[in-house]
Amino acid sequence: MKKINKLIIACDGESASGKSTAAKLISKKYGLVLLNSGLLYRYGSKLIIKNKPKNIISFLNNEFKNVTYKKIIRQKLHSEEISNHAALLAKNFRIRKIINRFQKKIIKGNKKICVEGRDIASKILASNPKYDLAFYFRCNLRVASYRRWLDIKKKIPLKEVRRSLNNRTQMDKKRRNSPLVKVKDAILIRTDRLSKKQVLKKMSNFIEFES
Repeated sequence: MKKINKLIIACDGESASGKSTAAKLISKKYGLVLLNSGLLYRYGSKLIIKNKPKNIISFLNNEFKNVTYKKIIRQKLHSEEISNHAALLAKNFRIRKIINRFQKKIIKGNKKICVEGRDIASKILASNPKYDLAFYFRCNLRVASYRRWLDIKKKIPLKEVRRSLNNRTQMDKKRRNSPLVKVKDAILIRTDRLSKKQVLKKMSNFIEFES
């Protein structure tokens, strides 16, 4: 494995496509800082659900000025309520600006970083700085919903999980502000056809070649 001094990776993908797991694995292997943009929207949703602020924009603007990413990743943010709320929150242009600013600050402070989300290659890392490699994750809805169903310990009917995932992905692709898209040079990773080990190997091959 080559020694890497600078590496910026963008990981985009659909709901439950395995991008978070892949991003964690590749970050651990190459010593990259891992930034999960989805958690930022989930954190914002949790705060809104809990505090019910009158002015959401000023409330979140203040919160993201005074919070660290370490604090965010320690939160419990994966309830169905938060997931559905975060999808709606992500459609708001002014909220995206707040969260994008927070992400950019972290990214510019790290030469070795993996950023995962839904508009990373197309927006966040499109320039200044630009990604060195972009990956796009896709997983068959049937497989993705079954995996998510197991993750949540079968607490919600499988049919409901499938509907929720499909709605989230369609909402992400159709939203006006920074929709989920696969950029031209993004490397497609089909997680319904590959094991975790195979996903890591495929990503590593491109990283070694690029570096």
